Formats: sequence, structure tokens, C-alpha cells
Amino acid sequence: MNRLSSAVKQLLGFDLTPAQLAAFRTYAAELAEWNEKFNLTAIKSPADVEIKHFADSLSCLPAIRNTQHATRASLIDIGTGAGFPGLPLKIVCPELKLTLVESVGKKVAFLEHIVGKLELKDVTVIKGRAEEVGQDGAHREKYDWAVARAVAEMPVLLEYLLPLVKIGGKALAQKGENAPAETHGAERAAKLLGGSLAQLTPVELPGVVEPRYLVVFDKVAATPAKYPRRAGLPGKQPLK
Repeated sequence: MNRLSSAVKQLLGFDLTPAQLAAFRTYAAELAEWNEKFNLTAIKSPADVEIKHFADSLSCLPAIRNTQHATRASLIDIGTGAGFPGLPLKIVCPELKLTLVESVGKKVAFLEHIVGKLELKDVTVIKGRAEEVGQDGAHREKYDWAVARAVAEMPVLLEYLLPLVKIGGKALAQKGENAPAETHGAERAAKLLGGSLAQLTPVELPGVVEPRYLVVFDKVAATPAKYPRRAGLPGKQPLK
């Protein structure tokens, strides 16, 4: 985990503890073993897992820590896949109350396995779609943070995330080089869903050439009851 340690020091200015490094080693080993059977993620080399999965996930920390609730926040990770960015954030911030949402069964099985293997507390794994969870009263407008990485175009993503965020909370999207254009094109959708752009921040991952951005929206008003629309519709007919 030398690459991860160096990246975290460079990105975030602190050292991972021995216990955190041990957790990431276990996470990486389990991910590699499961990947041989189930193809959970296209990123498979140990070096890339450390930087493009673990360090990339942890790059969200400055935004989250710069808020009132900080690490004690409730956070829901939509389309988490093999647990990114939610589980790395949980490893470093154990007080975080984490909910992971994933629709693919083999990935849900891995999430349940790795949460147990790492003995993480206050983690809920949900098999389902974002549209369904966003209309569920147990989750709608209940979270301080809703986050997603590489899930959908920004207008679609906001329809997944903002309905889950309480007023005063925030939605965070991890995006690539098209983030500025996507964000500009999603202004009307954000307003319609009760959101307002708070920050668009570039992230430079060590050794990674491709641009990355954190895009954060404040939840400033209640999301109208009809959003999110039924499963599949946001992707087929994005808000404009």
C-alpha cells in the first residue's frame, strides 16, 4: 500500500494508520480474488486499485470534512459497484453512517462479504435502483450526503442523488474531464430538483493524467414528489 500512502499524504496531508492500511490490504486482496470469478471492476492491477479506486475515493474527503456534520455524517453511495467511494471513506472515517446502493447481485454479494470481513459498523447494503430508493420514505431526503462515481451524465445523476439528500445536505459527483460542461448543462435540472451548485473542484491523482473533478451541489429546497421518475426513465429522458 505504498502508493496509496504516498497519494493520501500528497492529496490530503495526513498519514493512514497501520489499521487503515491493513484494512485496505484486505480490501484489495478480496477484490482481486472476487474479480477472478465475477469481474467486479475493470481496474485490476494492484497499483491501479490503490490509486484509481482507493485514493480516488478518498479524494472526496476534503469536501466532506469541510461541513458541519463532517465524519459523523450519514452518507449514501449510489451505484457503488465494488464499494467506491463509500467503503474507502468509511475505512478512514469510521463514524460515518454509510448506505451502499447497488443493483447488480454479484456486486451486492461482494459488498456484504467485504463489510463483514472488515468488521465495519453502521454500514447498510441495499440491492436496488436509485430511482426506487429515492422514492422510499425510509431514504428520501434522509441523508447529509449522497455521492456517486462514474454512474451517469450529470442531469441523470442529480435525479438519482438530490431526492435522497435532506435540505441543508449535499450531493457529490466524482467526474472526469467533461465535468465543467456537464455541470453547466445540468443547471436547470439541479434547480428543478432542489439543488444549487456549490463547488467544481479539480483533483489531481498522482500518476494519473486524465482530469478529475469533484462536483458538489447544496440541497436548498425540497425535491418535488414526482422525482426521481420510475426506474430507467431518468436515463432515457434526462431532465433539461
